[in-house]
Amino acid sequence: MKKVSIIAMIAMISMPSVAKEVAPVADAATTDTTVAVVQEDKSVIEQYEQQFTEPVASVEEKQSNPKTKFPHGLQLGLGVSPTSGLNAFVGYNNKNFDSFWWKRFGIRFDFATYSPIKNKLNSKINSTVGDDGIKVGDNLKIDDFALDAKHYGAIIDFYPFGNTWFLGGWRLSGGYMAGKLDFDASVHSTKTIEGFEFELDGKKYSYEGGAMHGKAMLDWKYSGPYLGTGFDLGLFYGFKIYFDAGVVFTDKTAKLDLDVPITDDLKDIAANAPVSSSQDLINKYNEAKEATLRDAQKELDDFPYYPLIKLGFMYRF
Repeated sequence: MKKVSIIAMIAMISMPSVAKEVAPVADAATTDTTVAVVQEDKSVIEQYEQQFTEPVASVEEKQSNPKTKFPHGLQLGLGVSPTSGLNAFVGYNNKNFDSFWWKRFGIRFDFATYSPIKNKLNSKINSTVGDDGIKVGDNLKIDDFALDAKHYGAIIDFYPFGNTWFLGGWRLSGGYMAGKLDFDASVHSTKTIEGFEFELDGKKYSYEGGAMHGKAMLDWKYSGPYLGTGFDLGLFYGFKIYFDAGVVFTDKTAKLDLDVPITDDLKDIAANAPVSSSQDLINKYNEAKEATLRDAQKELDDFPYYPLIKLGFMYRF
């Protein structure tokens, strides 16, 4: 019994020292296990991050396509228009957009004028016509032509086929246009010795002993919605040929005027007296001229559409 008590006392005394020796071993094992678990969790987290961030990066890369950024899509054009003169435009249309609609729409600011070439053009027209002019009937001729025109406006283009090869260049266009057309010409009688007769509103007049010199004038100031079609035909790199054809729907039609001066040679055949001899004859002459112009104006009023045709070269960045 005493031996058992002695052994128990020895065990109690020696237990703390054994515990101290075992404790570090237990702590080391626990630490290693914790580190392993943390490392495993970290690797799993990294795998999930890689899995979910890669698609986001690809989307951002796709959205930052340099071909959809300015100045890509900027377009500049230069050409001619027989109804407006030298034509130019600046606009934007980018066929590289991923959007179904954005790649199909474009906008242009369009303008044209005859001013830079007006003098040379009119000289060319008159030299082509020659001294004989254009004969109207047996006793009249028209010569000394003067043409001037311009237009400006904004146009929205719609390309139904997007960037489809060849068909992608066809477009429908709509917008708003304003401009003017001035056309003047001299009217002469071809007879200088014999009396020259002409009629205004059923009343007969004549020039005696001289030639008649007058002027016909057409003035058209227009503005209104524009509707047309056209195409861009690619050549090389960004260079293209462009063509436009359309009309401006306007309520302002062309106005016609005729200036036949009253001189001592102008005779009222019915009164058998010079028109300038009395105010009454002068008033009748002016009334007959205005009635003639009104009849001609009715025909012009039936055409409230100003045509626009343009052809030239363009460059799209």
